[in-house]
Amino acid sequence: MEKRLHWLESFEARGSDGQTYKVRGYEHLARDESIPDGMERWEPTGTAEYRLADGGRVDARGDGSLRLPSGVVLERMREAQKLA
Repeated sequence: MEKRLHWLESFEARGSDGQTYKVRGYEHLARDESIPDGMERWEPTGTAEYRLADGGRVDARGDGSLRLPSGVVLERMREAQKLA
């Protein structure tokens, strides 16, 4: 089955280490061969993933938290936090 990623969102997050990270969210798409040629043949699989802007992995937990493999916990920054 052929798959690809579709960009959904980008946001800044503050890590528990005090650093700011750029996070990107993607959904997985799979090619649907039952759809005729000439039409969009990519369908969402229901799976999403998050990565850092440099491609590093971000683990999305069931409770909605985001964590780097190093153990750093990420918190999405609101606009007011970015300006401070």
